[in-house]
Amino acid sequence: MVLGALAALLQIEADIEVVGQARDGQEALALAAELDPDVVLTDIEMPKMTGLELATELRRRKARQRVVIVTTFARAGYLRRALEAGASGYLLKDSPAEELANSLRRVAAGGRAIDPELAAEAWTEADPLTDRERQVLRLAGEGRPTAAIAAELHLSEGTVRNYLSEAISKLGAANRVEAARLARHKGWL
Repeated sequence: MVLGALAALLQIEADIEVVGQARDGQEALALAAELDPDVVLTDIEMPKMTGLELATELRRRKARQRVVIVTTFARAGYLRRALEAGASGYLLKDSPAEELANSLRRVAAGGRAIDPELAAEAWTEADPLTDRERQVLRLAGEGRPTAAIAAELHLSEGTVRNYLSEAISKLGAANRVEAARLARHKGWL
């Protein structure tokens, strides 16, 4: 429903053409390669590949498309990760349609479009986790046991326990579940 509504709102704009719509991140990646749009508009959470993973993959492929993330996640940690992934825009879904259209124009022209209040908040609290701690904690937060995490990430169980211990310590959490919850709340997972 949101996908169709966003597309319909953007189609109203005379200078914006919606050339494709994807239901998951992998489909969005394939459509970006096939249709070669100027801007890829995505959400943070999508099936098969998140918006952050999509932005990272487009950057890795040196794709010319610029990425704008439109989401309900008004969390500074997500914004920081989006910018690190190569996104050129980060807007909230409750933004007015006119603001979204103007932001897309700005990004297509080579600029950035970031929710101003969120931008100010993003630089007040740094993400203390390393990429590997984040990977391990994300899997632990999904309820996976240490052995399964180790197998998936090609690590020893002892190394996984060390990463979990570091993440728990850095976040001041009592256990892996609380650490994952805290990190997810801050937008770090």
